[in-house]
Amino acid sequence: MDYQMLGSTGVTVSALGVGGGGPSQLGLRHGGQEADAVRVVRAAIDQGVNFIDTAEAYGTESAVARAIADVPRETVVVSTKISHWEELDEAGVLANIDARLKALGTDYLDICHFHAVTIGKYDHVVQNLLPGLFRAKEQGKLRLAGVTEMFNRDPGHDMLARAVRSDHWDVIMVGYNILNQSARDLIFPDALRRGIGVLDMFAVRLALSRVERLLEVVSALVEQGTITSAAIEEAGGTIYDPLGWVVRESDAESLVEAAYRFVRHEEAVHVTLSGTGNLEHLQENIGTVQKPPLDRDVVLRLQKLFAGVDSISGQ
Repeated sequence: MDYQMLGSTGVTVSALGVGGGGPSQLGLRHGGQEADAVRVVRAAIDQGVNFIDTAEAYGTESAVARAIADVPRETVVVSTKISHWEELDEAGVLANIDARLKALGTDYLDICHFHAVTIGKYDHVVQNLLPGLFRAKEQGKLRLAGVTEMFNRDPGHDMLARAVRSDHWDVIMVGYNILNQSARDLIFPDALRRGIGVLDMFAVRLALSRVERLLEVVSALVEQGTITSAAIEEAGGTIYDPLGWVVRESDAESLVEAAYRFVRHEEAVHVTLSGTGNLEHLQENIGTVQKPPLDRDVVLRLQKLFAGVDSISGQ
């Protein structure tokens, strides 16, 4: 497994992180048993993945707790989120931190985020709730304070664009993928400049794993005038097969693999999150993130094709 520093936090993280949310929620969302979810997390840890992400709202903290219970605590980076923060105050944030610690069976959190913050609530979070995270850090219950965006509702990153211009946050979670690369210009320069740790969610969305959804998304972008049929053809595709050339002209075995590698080798991204309840899928993703970057020409053509897109998440 490849590792790097999480921004300037001093925390070393694996290139791949196990995500406890998303459409799978470690398999629990589709009727899987918690014991199976525990096996997935443990299999990841056994293969060198040290970053585990979950949240109050996911229902996977218990599985994570069981998976990390018998490994040295300092060998894993545990990230969770306060999901139901809107009615809290500073004292409520501290109480929620204690609840997250209990749920995860640990005496400290490496990272705690405010979950899915929108631009309209950002000032409230900073002024009234963030002091609770700072207090938790002072008490030794928390190492790093983070914030995550609601990418489906904020594909242009309005909230995070404010967050990365401040000194409030140690870590952020951003949506960034082949189809919406706007974070490269709007978020990553400030994050790099301030040494903020960057976790990437949504590297693979439905439009990058299902051909029919990709055709719908690309057709909508063309109809909006965001990209053109001529630009698709110049890149190497057609309106009926807009990204087939990525696999044909690279060493990627699938568009999903290409999508993970595209994100994993972005300079500002420290952890690429992948959620699954399937051991075989996990193994594929671990192998994928250890592959080299895509061919430079392929990356440049993808960057040019989707340069103007900031209105979709790819879901």
